[in-house]
Order: sequence, then C-alpha cells, then structure tokens
Amino acid sequence: MSRAIEFAKRNIRRTPFQALAASMVMFLTFLALMIFIILAAGSQASLRYFESKPQVIAFFKEGTSSEDISAIDNALEQETRVTKTKFISKEEALQIYRDRNKNDPTLLELVTASILPASLEISTQTPQDLGPIAEILKREPVVSEVIVPEDVVQTLTSVTKIIRVVGGITVGFLMIFATLVIVMIIGFKIRLKRNEIEIMRLLGASSSFIRTPFILEGMFYGAAGALVSWLLSYATLWYFTPFLQGYLGEVKLLPVNPLYMLALLGFGLFLAFVVGGLGSLAAVRRYLKT
Repeated sequence: MSRAIEFAKRNIRRTPFQALAASMVMFLTFLALMIFIILAAGSQASLRYFESKPQVIAFFKEGTSSEDISAIDNALEQETRVTKTKFISKEEALQIYRDRNKNDPTLLELVTASILPASLEISTQTPQDLGPIAEILKREPVVSEVIVPEDVVQTLTSVTKIIRVVGGITVGFLMIFATLVIVMIIGFKIRLKRNEIEIMRLLGASSSFIRTPFILEGMFYGAAGALVSWLLSYATLWYFTPFLQGYLGEVKLLPVNPLYMLALLGFGLFLAFVVGGLGSLAAVRRYLKT
C-alpha cells in the first residue's frame, strides 16, 4: 500500500493542472453539499422552534373573571390536539412588553398593565390543528381576539421542502458531474502512462498494483475538495455568526455545535472517498484492461 501511495503522489505531482482541475470540481460539488446540508438543518430547526412555540393566542376582554378563564383552559386541556396552554396575566404581559422593547425607551412610556389584555397561549400537535382550535376560541364570548400565526409555520414548511428538493437535485447533478470529471482525468492519465503500464506488466506487476494508485488518486481529489469546502463553510459561518444571531432573534441556531460540524466533515470525507473512488474505478475499468 505504501508503494501505491508513492505512485499516486508522483502521478499528482507530474500533472498538477489536471489535479487542480479535479480538486476544484470536487470542491465546488462539496461546497454546494455543505451549504445545502447547513441550510436544510437550519430551516428544519427553525421549523421545530416555531412549532414548539405557542401557536394560538387568545386575548380576553376587560373584566373577564378568573373562573371563565379557568373554564376555557380546562376545556382546552381535554382536547387531544392541544399540547400545552399558558395563561399570561396583565402584569406578565407588561413584563414581556418591557423585555422586548427595552432598547427603545419611547415605547415604554405611558404603557401600564391596565391597558394590556390578559391572554392564553395554546400549542397544538401540528400546524393543521391551529384552525380548529382558533375557531373554538372565537366562539367564546369573553375572548376579544384570536391570533393564529400559522403563516410562519406554513412558510417555513414550504421553504424547507424547496431547499430539500432544489438542493438535492443540484447536489445530485454536481455529484454526477464530479464523477465524470474524475473518470475523464484518470482516463487521460492512464493513456499518458500506457507505455509505463506495459513495462510494469512485463515485469510481472499485478493488476491490483497497477490499479491502486489511480484509485487512490481519485480518492485524494475527493477528500481535498471536501476538506477545503468544509473549512470554507465553517469559517464563513463562524464569521457571520454575530450578524446572523441578531437577525434570527429568538431562534437559537448559532453558534453551531462543533460536534455537528465534525460529523458533517466526517460525512463529507466519506462521501468524497466514495465519489472519487467510484470515478477512478470506472476509469480504470474502462481504460485499463488488466
């Protein structure tokens, strides 16, 4: 194996431009893969966050008694579609308002607990359960308004599906393209070394000894592209983390867990070895009749 590795190194050094071209194609392929996986994971985590938040908010009319509120709360707890309810008093509503607008003192002036309504926050099993629960609340005479932020969940669901479909098609196309590039480059090198390969055959070299350096070369191109694309993705994500944290607000997606990124690197390298190895193996079987 050590001699095969040495032959693979020599092949790469002798044709640096072909090696660079193959590595660049693999880099672009795996960069698209890294971006797709990060976006898909981020959108899925955002979707889970919004699904776990209170999805229906019912505001009560002024003067609603605690008995009426308890009756509605108890009735909702009997609903199988409801996972959790939380009562927000006027004082708690004021504290939430102050926390959200603490950086803008002008919004805090003249706002007291008396002008804010009490509310009940309800979480449901699925986004499809939002409508029926909202209709139940709207029929209650003590409820003044019902807010159903289902558009956020539906939009995130649609975005997640689009990312999966478009990203999957793009990455799949690039994987096929990268494999074909490896086939062409390894095949080109085999044709260049035809005389050398014939001499090795005459000297009694086995088929595996001749094939292995080319297969290792293709795997190196894949691993190099995957590693550089992972480093670039991680560095870019780390650099923009402060900006993205402010943009995402309450959705705590960043900073990304280092273990997740290491797992992503391991997956990328494994896939790179598979793609590079299959491409070079196809070239060997096509152009090297041993």
